Order: sequence, then C-alpha cells, then structure tokens
Amino acid sequence: MSRLESPESPASQSLHGLTCWVVTDGKAGMEIQCLGLAEAMGCVPVVKRVSVGKPWRWMPAALLRKPFKTPLETLGPKGDSLSPPWPDLWIASGRQTVPLTRDMKRLSGGKTFTVQVQNPAIDPAAFDLIVTPEHDRLRAENVLTTRGALGRITAERLAAAAEHFEPLYAQLPARRVAVLIGGNNKVFRMTADLMTKLTGQLARLVREEGVGLMVTPSRRTGARNEEILRRGLEGLPAHIWDGNGENPYFGMLGLADAIVCTGDSVNMVSESASTGKPVHIVQLEGGSAKFRRFHQAMQAAGITRPFTGALEQWSYTPLDETHRVADEIRRRLRARLAATG
Repeated sequence: MSRLESPESPASQSLHGLTCWVVTDGKAGMEIQCLGLAEAMGCVPVVKRVSVGKPWRWMPAALLRKPFKTPLETLGPKGDSLSPPWPDLWIASGRQTVPLTRDMKRLSGGKTFTVQVQNPAIDPAAFDLIVTPEHDRLRAENVLTTRGALGRITAERLAAAAEHFEPLYAQLPARRVAVLIGGNNKVFRMTADLMTKLTGQLARLVREEGVGLMVTPSRRTGARNEEILRRGLEGLPAHIWDGNGENPYFGMLGLADAIVCTGDSVNMVSESASTGKPVHIVQLEGGSAKFRRFHQAMQAAGITRPFTGALEQWSYTPLDETHRVADEIRRRLRARLAATG
C-alpha cells in the first residue's frame, strides 16, 4: 500500500490517483529534488522542462504579469508547453518556474496545490508551500525548512543499486569507500594543489587501511584535476567512473562502508547523509555564508565530519527530509479537502 492509500479518512482516500507535474528549467540538481518529492508522495509525475525566452528570462518575477507578458506567454519553443488540464499537485524548482508557480492557483481555479522547492525570492504568500533549506533563512507559515536538500535516496533504491553494480566493483577489497568529487562553481574552486593533496590522502587510505575506492568525478571537476586523480591512483584498487555507460552513483552509495565527499554541493552531501554511513567532507577553496551555515549544521547534528585523511566511524539517523516533506503535503491537502467538503 502506498503512502497515499493510508486509510485514515475519506479525505485521505481521495488523494489516491493524484495527478502531479514536476516543473523545472532542466537543471539536474533541481529536477532530482522535485522528482524525489513526487516519488515520496507515491506519484508518477509528468516532467515538464520549461525554457523562458529572451528578454523575459532576466526579468524579475513580479514584472511577469499583465499588462506585460504573462508567465505562460514567455515560454520559448525549446522547452515543454504548459496547458490544461492542470495537475492536482505542482512541484517546481528553479528561477524560471517561480512566476509560473505563482500564477498556477489562479489558472487552475484553485484546483492545483503548488509547491516551490527552494527560496523563490518573492512573497511566500503566492504559494501553497515553499520547501527550502534551513540555511536560506526564509521563514513563513507556509515555508517548510529542511536540513539539506531533498532527493531520491531510499533504503530500497540503495539496496537494489548495490546488487546491480556489485559486479562492477567485485575486484575491489571488501571494505569500500565512495569518493564523490565535485568542482568549481559560483563560490567554490577545485585547484590542482587541492586535488593533488586529496589524491595523496586517498592513496594512503588504500595502502595503509586496505580499502577499495569507488570514485566518481563530475563535469565540474575539470580535465586537469581528473588527470591528477587518475595518475595518483593508478595501479591501486580504485575504480574511477569515466562517465560512460550507466551511472553507478546509487550503487556506490549502497556498497560503501564510508563516504568521502567534496563540500561544494548541498545535494551531494545531503544524498550521502541519507545513507546513514560516515560522511567525510572535503573542503574546497572559497565558500559562502549559506554553505558555511549548512556545513556547520550538518556537523553539529553529528551527520558529517571534516575529512582529515583518515576514516572515522560514527552513526546517526539517516537524513530523510523528503518523506517528512511529503507527509506535510498530504496533511495540507487533506485539510484543504476537509475544508471544501
């Protein structure tokens, strides 16, 4: 029985068969969060990737309304079109989706329950629910804060992925470490010196502790840094994914005994923390106040620790914010149904 089918009341029964759209501007990090929330709701969502044409994509959301262009009128041909029938549940993320979410209640005649993931930077009252990390510091009655990002990690998904990808890592020692490497973004820098240091630390772990490494760089890691990594781990029991074939990311998390993760991605750290396994954070150069608040909160909660070159053992309750948010959406939907009879 799915979470939507919990027989608590006639109102809860009417949630069965909920139609759901996931609306994003196509950025993977945003879409993963929305998909994870839809899945936690028990929905099979229709994914809509929108593209706002020029010059409207640069305009503040407050200006996208009559007598100027309405949000629907700004959508360009490179993205999906949006038209009725509107869904029961609308889950969106990304700057270009904000004015669309804002107008959906009016367009749907009040039918659609709107959820905006991450701070929309306009009046929260325009949405049924906003889901945003604690470190964004947005607070309102309809704002639900989370420790980290939403995601698609579940124990069942990790177990299935571990079984599926076990042959890929069968040659590694039994004790395995997942190494998740990001790179440059707006506030962080992955330098060659830092990559050289990290690679040396990983090589020492292999030699001194007998672990095997399951490594995945990202597109942001950069060719030079990836070359440093490959040369430094050459000949050691380390499998570095080259980006070809099926992505083993969930399999790595499922098979790992511990995780080493660069701190440039809230999504990546949050997904690691959803495993309940020790998560060691590699600090890159740079940062921001928001990232510092996030990492401080994760460390204070006993979820992550800085990576010092050694593997530590500790335990914590796996992060499961996605299902907590899904439960709150159900509660609000049932309250709305009860109020309307």
